[in-house]
Amino acid sequence: MNPRGWPSFSSGEGVNKIFPGAEAAIFDVADGATIMVGGFGLCGIPEDLIEAVRAKGVKNLTVISNNAGVEGFGVGRWLENRQIRKIIGTYIGDNKLYEDLVLRGELEAELIPQGTFAERIRAGGAGIPAFYTPTGAGTVIAQGKEVREFNGRAYLLERDLKADFAFVKAWKGDRWGNLDYRKTARNFNPMMATAARVTIAEVEEVVELGALDPNGIVTPGIYVQRVVQASGYPKRIERRTVRKRA
Repeated sequence: MNPRGWPSFSSGEGVNKIFPGAEAAIFDVADGATIMVGGFGLCGIPEDLIEAVRAKGVKNLTVISNNAGVEGFGVGRWLENRQIRKIIGTYIGDNKLYEDLVLRGELEAELIPQGTFAERIRAGGAGIPAFYTPTGAGTVIAQGKEVREFNGRAYLLERDLKADFAFVKAWKGDRWGNLDYRKTARNFNPMMATAARVTIAEVEEVVELGALDPNGIVTPGIYVQRVVQASGYPKRIERRTVRKRA
């Protein structure tokens, strides 16, 4: 153990990336950091890590997330605390506070087509600085971007996305940082895990080495620097109706 009581990566037991909790795992998240946050809608959200950053009170964050959760949940918790300077994502519709802050000029938002968003993150993790895509050509998305023609079709040059930290949510993980995801919680988490300087994984279950089927490991431990055990929270589902039931 190191002087702070956190696991050492070079202990006599070998590599151990498990931290005692979310608060310990985000010790170096500072004002102005860029953070990728996994999740899609209400699924695959690293809730404990989000709450730890809210409690720490760091400000002027740039957040790369598909959406901003909903009021009172997910990245929306940081919006309530006015901790975010800019959000880079694809969808704004589930969070009225997000919309209000943008319209009042208190929050910068960069909206990206979802496929382009996913590929920019994947490119960041793969070491590809930029790529061409036809998505958005001839629309406001193309403003200020290089446009080239390939085989008679216009393509935009899009740059990669990378971050200081990636907060990802997994189903199972071991002390080496190998991760497996459950169903749609896989969403953006695996690609974000590859595209940050420090990846912190919040897992529902910490398992022993060898317990994960090698063929089922989605994120190899080489991409993960820290692992925390989730505290346990309700499994949220999205409403499928818009009117009150009789």
